[in-house]
Amino acid sequence: MEITYVYTRRRSDFGRPCNFSDRPATVTVDILPDPSMADAFVLRNPVHTSVQHVSDMSEHEVNTEQVEVESRGINHAEGGWPKDIDSQEVEQTTRFRRRVEKDENYVNAIMNLGTLMEHCVKQNNAINIYEEYFGEEELAELEDERPSAKIINVIRDPNVTKRPATYLSWHPNVFKKLAVAYSSLELQQNMKDMSFDSYIWDIENPNKPELVLEPSSPLVSLEYNPKDSHVLVGGCYNGQIAYWDTRKGGLPVEVSAMKVSHRDPVYGAVWLRSKTGTEFFSASTDGQVMWWDIRKLSEPTETLVLDITRKGLLKNALGAVTLEFEPTLPTKFMVGTEQGIVITCNRKAKTPAEKITSTYSGHHGPVYALARNPFYPKVFLTVGDWRAQIWSEETKESPIMWTKYHLSYLTDGCWSTVRPAVFFTTRSDGTLDVWDFLFKQNDPSLSLQVCAEPLSSLRLQNAGCVVGCGSKLGTVTLLEISSGLCTLQRNEKALITAMFERDTRQEKVLEAYHREMRLKERAKLKGPEVEEKAVESPEEVLDNVRTEFFQVIEEELQRRAQAEAPRLPGKVRGHAGEEAAAQGEGNQLPEEEEEEKDAA
Repeated sequence: MEITYVYTRRRSDFGRPCNFSDRPATVTVDILPDPSMADAFVLRNPVHTSVQHVSDMSEHEVNTEQVEVESRGINHAEGGWPKDIDSQEVEQTTRFRRRVEKDENYVNAIMNLGTLMEHCVKQNNAINIYEEYFGEEELAELEDERPSAKIINVIRDPNVTKRPATYLSWHPNVFKKLAVAYSSLELQQNMKDMSFDSYIWDIENPNKPELVLEPSSPLVSLEYNPKDSHVLVGGCYNGQIAYWDTRKGGLPVEVSAMKVSHRDPVYGAVWLRSKTGTEFFSASTDGQVMWWDIRKLSEPTETLVLDITRKGLLKNALGAVTLEFEPTLPTKFMVGTEQGIVITCNRKAKTPAEKITSTYSGHHGPVYALARNPFYPKVFLTVGDWRAQIWSEETKESPIMWTKYHLSYLTDGCWSTVRPAVFFTTRSDGTLDVWDFLFKQNDPSLSLQVCAEPLSSLRLQNAGCVVGCGSKLGTVTLLEISSGLCTLQRNEKALITAMFERDTRQEKVLEAYHREMRLKERAKLKGPEVEEKAVESPEEVLDNVRTEFFQVIEEELQRRAQAEAPRLPGKVRGHAGEEAAAQGEGNQLPEEEEEEKDAA
């Protein structure tokens, strides 16, 4: 390459700052107009000029320094020992303590310090330094607040074909995660393009699920493991059981075989509080309760048939719709059935017949929700048909409290985790009801229209302030309830305890009275007749009814034929006499008939 021009400068001039100075303007070039070009110009009159006026904007970017966080730990070791004594050696430390305790200075120091310490302990016992002086004012403000709830987020089914949200499960540790099971439970409503997926959502990001669970069949129930929050168990529509580990992705880790699984949809799957944290049990409308271990899903560890006749026959079993398990009662569990009966079971009983301990019958349809009160485990809530009922284990025949009959069907319910007097119910008209029996028994304290479609599922967060409602179109609405409904009121436990005990005592008295009346009625009846009625089979009852029916028809035809016959002369009867004669003529003897004719 040839050098065309060279700039030279002294070494000392490199990097020297430029010195500018002001000077007057000078004309470098002056181009005068050319008159000969005037004919080439075209005059425009008027001239339109567009001007765009915008405000001046400036953009700045700032890159902040990253905060570096370092975790450090401190190991506190027992100190104060002389160098020649090892604190880990029990013999050396014991020998040193004995030598010090015999020292007179040690005894004098303990005596002087003991008097001072005793004074401080008495002072602490006399004055509570943690006493709250203004707690009553805060409670008064909470009591004056009206019950309310506000929608904080809405999560919708991302699929085109919407499916009902059948089950909700909150993350046991992180309250921002919610697992939702989607499945269509209506007969012949599963379309070809309907997705089988269920999702784990982050409630702060409702636009995209955090994890997609991909089962082989739609999930009807889904539950987090309280001991290991990465593990979930799900009950499928086809009766299979599957479990997921969120660290391994959306595909199930293991699925139970069809031949050992349920025959109907699995409506409930509940974890047991075992040492391993891997055991759970499930229930289905096929009438079976099965116990499983996720370490071996090839077969259930135990099976119970819900036959209340205690014969263990699967054809007599009642279909299970809901499951309830309280960790404080590890051997007991409860099952809500399609027939409106609640079955109480004991897993540790020796025989299958002894495992079904008692039944409670109070609903006209399926029991859609069953939950024990977290503060009073012997009191439980059932939701079915058009009302909710509160039962006590001590009364078998009737509930101790109940709500009014609603115009729409109730679909789910649960207790509050922080207040023993508050529970929630959902209805098929899209309404969420919050009941507070401490202040109002006839009507809910708060009724909120959540959506236009029916609500299908309900789950309260462990903190008791956020409730999730799933709808028939797969929409999950998250609501934050007011502080008055999620804060324990003054003397609430004592008042609710007295209320439950009073109602339980009243129902016991009524049960004893009804039992006595039934015994008196049985005593009036004859023993043999009672035994015959009890022995009659359905076929015999049908034959007897058929015989009585044809006998009544035959008597009616005979009566009409006799009434249409020509009346004899001289015989005049009134309407009542004709009817009596028609009924009595069939029983007269031939000789009596001839005498009657001769008399006529």
